[in-house]
Amino acid sequence: MQISEVNLKEGTLCYHCGDVCNKSLDIQSGDKVFCCTGCKTVYEILHENNLCKYYDLDNSPGISQKKLESAASSRYSYLDDPKIVTQLTSYNDGKISVSNFVLPQVHCSSCIWLLEKLYKLNSGILHSEVNFVQKTVTIKFNPNEISLRQVVELLTAVGYEPQISLSDIENKVKFRSNKSLYYKIGVAGFCFGNIMLLSFPEYLAPVGSLEHSFKQFFGLLNLVLGAPVLFYSAGDYFKSAWSGIKQRSINIDFPIVLGLVVLFIRSSFEIITNTGVGFIDSMTGLIFFLLLGKIFQSKTYDALNFERNYKSYFPVSVTLKRSAGETSIPVSNLKNGDRILIRNNELIPADAILFNGNANIDYSFVTGESIPVPKVAGEIIYAGGRQRGSAIELEVIRTVSQSYLTQLWNKDTFIKKDEDKFNSLVNIVGKYFTVVILFVAAAAFMYWYPTSLRTAINAFTAVLIIACPCGIALTNPFALGNAVRILGRKKLYAKNASVVERISKIDTIVFDKTGTITKTGDADITFNGSVLSSIEQKLIKSLVRNSTHPLSGRIYDAIETNELLEVTSFVEHSGKGIEAVIEGNTIKLGSALFAADNNKILLGKDRNSAKLDSRIFLSINGSIKGFFAINNIYRKGLEEITSEFKDKYKLVVLSGDNEGEKENLERFFNYKSTICFNQSPHDKLEYVKELQAGGHKVMMIGDGLNDAGALKQSDVGVAISEDVTNFSPACDAILDASEFSSLNKLIGFSKTTKKIIIISFVISVIYNILGVTLAFQSEISPLLAAILMPASSITVVLFTVLSTNLMARKRGL
Repeated sequence: MQISEVNLKEGTLCYHCGDVCNKSLDIQSGDKVFCCTGCKTVYEILHENNLCKYYDLDNSPGISQKKLESAASSRYSYLDDPKIVTQLTSYNDGKISVSNFVLPQVHCSSCIWLLEKLYKLNSGILHSEVNFVQKTVTIKFNPNEISLRQVVELLTAVGYEPQISLSDIENKVKFRSNKSLYYKIGVAGFCFGNIMLLSFPEYLAPVGSLEHSFKQFFGLLNLVLGAPVLFYSAGDYFKSAWSGIKQRSINIDFPIVLGLVVLFIRSSFEIITNTGVGFIDSMTGLIFFLLLGKIFQSKTYDALNFERNYKSYFPVSVTLKRSAGETSIPVSNLKNGDRILIRNNELIPADAILFNGNANIDYSFVTGESIPVPKVAGEIIYAGGRQRGSAIELEVIRTVSQSYLTQLWNKDTFIKKDEDKFNSLVNIVGKYFTVVILFVAAAAFMYWYPTSLRTAINAFTAVLIIACPCGIALTNPFALGNAVRILGRKKLYAKNASVVERISKIDTIVFDKTGTITKTGDADITFNGSVLSSIEQKLIKSLVRNSTHPLSGRIYDAIETNELLEVTSFVEHSGKGIEAVIEGNTIKLGSALFAADNNKILLGKDRNSAKLDSRIFLSINGSIKGFFAINNIYRKGLEEITSEFKDKYKLVVLSGDNEGEKENLERFFNYKSTICFNQSPHDKLEYVKELQAGGHKVMMIGDGLNDAGALKQSDVGVAISEDVTNFSPACDAILDASEFSSLNKLIGFSKTTKKIIIISFVISVIYNILGVTLAFQSEISPLLAAILMPASSITVVLFTVLSTNLMARKRGL
């Protein structure tokens, strides 16, 4: 018998959020029907304040309030702490305060409209402004009329609960700024434009017709304008070249600096001695375009955070139990011995001992294990676990800073070292290119020296100027920068352009299982055994309705019957299962031995199967009827991806789960692939290190904190996220889960981009060879410098941009 999740699309939809309303509930306000009292409350708030236009902009634009209904008003009491208020407030003069909040729920124009009308809900709010791209809202309010806590509670009341994490309290997020680069581009652009204007008389006047005094005056002005471009705008190239020399390495910036310096010196000599007009226009133009390439490459996705650690996901506060009652305190203030209350779906912030209640801990956040682990009183529950079920009471044994999770994260091996910027393809080419050019320049000098020293110097400098690898230097930023934008269109957001180059080098791909190649929170429910009658289905649904265990909830949703029976003597055995007497029938649901009353014979041929742990057995009146199997739903496109990858890459699956999914995984990954189960975060990290020690270039694809170490250690770490602005561990790139099926195209495109870069290098080198060959004829070298240098750069830029776009279209991107 196959049971799938309930489909109620034909049922009544909630007026506020659009969710399907439960037929057994009757939650209405006038002629409007709602799925929960939370949605009804939000509607009534908006209705009372004449803000129902919110529902006119989009159909059912609201956020479901089911998860927020049980939130106690005391949960935000930590926001009364002056220290916390100071850290969450960006400006405060006593009359006006300004705070910024992340609102992952923002998704449409209705959200923006409502959030910017908050002043109508409370006069203490002076102004609110939404940044839709970053999903943030900036609120200006009068602290004398409304407190920060009340602002947060108001946002929560209308369905936009702010995402406030421990990292927000401890550290302000600092975004990278390109202001300095923009200033340098501004100076270079201004000077280049004016130099071109001052050079027009020389360009357009017949040879020798320009008056000598004007010619020299314009030349000196060009020299004055060119100096700040070379020494200020191009300053980073000097620093990079010097840095390479100090590390005994020559990067691509060294020949660029060499060519620019020679160009400036020769131009200065010609202008001052009035023997020529120099090449200041060419020099400033090249620097300007180099800087444009740099800004093109460095432009990335500022709205995304690629550097999250565990504190980004931890709650700011926790409910503390005291003799006087419950209160909410900042997590950072927890001490050993504190009694804390953890409700359903809340994250446990510190290592603690279970003191009271039935704990079902979901460790998928830390270990990747998707099935909740039952805990009994007296057992240790580690930080990072999430309670699934009724509220539990814990006693803290280690503070946040001392917990196992913190120690794990703070290991040196979890810290990714800075990329060696001297190992990129363009720098490898630059090293050999520099040696060849210096040799050719020296050869030109020696060739002309017997004839004339002046001619020899002219040829030597002409070679260095014309062979300046500006075309090669422009290849990387424009090719990789354009690739970053193309990948971004398919929702693979690279941290920077070098990530694309590193992707092109990988030969091994390591997948996490839970949440990466499987869908988060979704599962197929199948029943294997005797066909269940309608009365037996009612018995099962009535039984699981009384349980708070998440697996019980999935089975409840999967059974289509709506009729429930009266349950007597319901008992939930922690770690084993549930049982009850329903209309005289004894029904059990849980582990194999629990359902079989510890009699393995009743389990038949499955009694020694290793899969018993992943099955939920059913017995009615002492007879085993079969078992529920909860199987993961694999992401769309996985089969096509693995089919294409299996002959190109070494494929590995590292799972925190047990071997219950082994057969399913083997359907996707062939015998050449490696599949490992029961992998802890440390195991995953060590496995990646072992692969790298064997010479492999590794891409790690994961989704949770349990993958963070492996993501950091790998050559390229890609985080799969259902919401790219919300959850993802530290990584090199973030892939929206909806585009998982395009993974093979994205990786293939990155490798194609590398080929385009190599072809661009060849084109640039051909130009350089042509120019250097002609430079031996020193009398035409000034003309070559004016034509070949810009021609090479423009050709390379056009080729790389057009080629990457063409290849993207060819791959369906």
